[in-house]
Amino acid sequence: MTDASGPSLGDVWRFPFLWSREAARGETEGRKDRPVVLALLVRNRNDELVVLMVPITSVPQTARYAIEVPEIEKRRAGLDAHMRLWIIADEANEDVPARSFYFEPGNRIGKFSAPFTKQVQALMIEALKARRLQRTSRG
Repeated sequence: MTDASGPSLGDVWRFPFLWSREAARGETEGRKDRPVVLALLVRNRNDELVVLMVPITSVPQTARYAIEVPEIEKRRAGLDAHMRLWIIADEANEDVPARSFYFEPGNRIGKFSAPFTKQVQALMIEALKARRLQRTSRG
């Protein structure tokens, strides 16, 4: 299911993000719900909307493809403005909202501004070009 307005770029949702290292060990569910930002929206071969989400964390694991979330963006997105947070742009989960159990009303936290979302997308594209973007399919 999707939020009444549907997912859109820059949305921040609670999602059981599955890190690529966890998926490589055979895990199928994220260990905890965490905020993610919907950074890219594409259509698959069946013309279904597919979202690529990148995680928001307080402990960045890689410095090269991480971007710190500015205080104003944390406030816009409904995140803790007093906590240092980073978006990890070289790890992504992809899911199909129309078939997903995770895009329930109430799981949407907030939304980043369009300019900040574009910065996240640019960093993802840089990671993709460097063949560093790890994508884990969830749907």
